[in-house]
Amino acid sequence: METGKSIQNPPACADSVETLRKTVAANIAALRQAQKMTQLEVGNALNYSDKAISKWERGDAVPDAYVLLQMSRLFGVSVDYLLHDHGEEPVPKAAKNHRFSYIILMLLTAMGILTVAILVFIVLYLCDIRQPLVFQFAVPVIFIVLTVFNSIWGKRKNNFYFISGIAWSLILTVYLVFLSLSHNWWQILVLILPTQLIILLCFHLRLPKFRK
Repeated sequence: METGKSIQNPPACADSVETLRKTVAANIAALRQAQKMTQLEVGNALNYSDKAISKWERGDAVPDAYVLLQMSRLFGVSVDYLLHDHGEEPVPKAAKNHRFSYIILMLLTAMGILTVAILVFIVLYLCDIRQPLVFQFAVPVIFIVLTVFNSIWGKRKNNFYFISGIAWSLILTVYLVFLSLSHNWWQILVLILPTQLIILLCFHLRLPKFRK
């Protein structure tokens, strides 16, 4: 058995093993569908391939304890929930709303950063300092936070847009800073093209996943 992949033959009687596999498989499939996630998206969140997720949902193998813990956090349920049969019971409401809650958290965080920028602008304004660049500084910070949150809870493919936002906003910020100093170095904006190309190529790069 390869460490960190799947428990191919759990130490139990044949009937118990088969029941466990079917139970875990049904729960994984139900929770994934409740959150409207594809097998690929779940695999990316757990750092496994979609084939591994399909294998678990078919009951060909049982995820190890660490993966079950990761799944419980991803779906918003307990590990115990994953291991027991729930018959015709509907998927817990908390699990259905789990992903939506993270989206709300991301939006609240972004609004919090924007609020701080507004407060800084107001304070500077009251001190007779007109500095609208504080809003521009807030933009890359927001994109960085969204990238972190999305990497943990969201769809990995969305990171392409968030990371692109980081690159564009940082380059634009540098340009605007120099512009505020009476240096119209518009050539800086040309960096957006190669930077975006690098990001695009990185997201199309497929490296083999190695596990200990």
